[in-house]
Amino acid sequence: MKLSKIAALFMVPVLALCLVACSAPGGNAGESTSSDPKIAELTAQKPTNADEAAELYAKLMQKENEIFSSDNALWEKVFNAANKDSAMIEDGSNYGDFLLKTIDGAKDEFTADELKTLKAGAQQIKEIEDKLMALEKEFPGCGSTPGEGESVDASTAGMTNGESGETKFPSFKGKDLDGNDVNSDELFSKNKVTVMNFWFTTCKPCVGELGDLEKLNKELAEKGGQVVGVNSFTLDGKKDEVADAKDVLSKKGVTYKNIWFKSDSEAGKFTSNLYSFPTTYVIDQNGNIVGEPIMGGINSAEQREALNKLIDQALAKSEQ
Repeated sequence: MKLSKIAALFMVPVLALCLVACSAPGGNAGESTSSDPKIAELTAQKPTNADEAAELYAKLMQKENEIFSSDNALWEKVFNAANKDSAMIEDGSNYGDFLLKTIDGAKDEFTADELKTLKAGAQQIKEIEDKLMALEKEFPGCGSTPGEGESVDASTAGMTNGESGETKFPSFKGKDLDGNDVNSDELFSKNKVTVMNFWFTTCKPCVGELGDLEKLNKELAEKGGQVVGVNSFTLDGKKDEVADAKDVLSKKGVTYKNIWFKSDSEAGKFTSNLYSFPTTYVIDQNGNIVGEPIMGGINSAEQREALNKLIDQALAKSEQ
């Protein structure tokens, strides 16, 4: 997985939070008790209204992003070692605990200094996550708005402008997770609108919105549309990753098509250049991208409203 994906995971909202703000990490993974003065300052703040809570939430998310970006290579190894069949697909767990357990399970892959760095970072993330949970409990929805500037540079992702100035989604030939051939031209042309959702298996916000996407797919089917998922772990049809993705989808009751294509294809390069997950694009019948991508989960009313507007635009174009 591209390094930027790891950092970007924590730019998007944390979904399906539980009421219990604290839980003890398992095993000796929780030995580190690192404390960062900036984190302590942020977690000690007590906002008095929703606006203050949203501002604090954004600062905490940025702090998480800094933790990951400071040691990208190490965190990539942690994510690669993650047990994709673990509690990440369960709602309500503290992400710091997940990281601590993953680090402990892969401790033989790291030096003593690397383990110290990773455990300190994971413990800091646990502290942040506890505060995020508390904020969401007191001010529901305070973390539902994506940060500004979270966009994808289409010019670096093989995307081209048509004669009308519209941006074409990169064409591709791939397969669905059951091995059936998929061609982008046929996929888009047969649908009045295609909602393309990019996710990966150990991304908690990604998994948290799968149920909403399944409901959306059923709604779109009645209008001549379709939801299509692209799990970035499954690019190139990697057998284990495909199996893991299918297992998560099955447990979440997802029936809509998920596909993969070659990582060195234009669509693959596009996927690799995404730096916020989940990300959702709306594509019209001619294969053109409609509007701006939806960064973060579609669970909130604001996100769903923004997505519905793009869908309506695509449907209107199909009637012209």
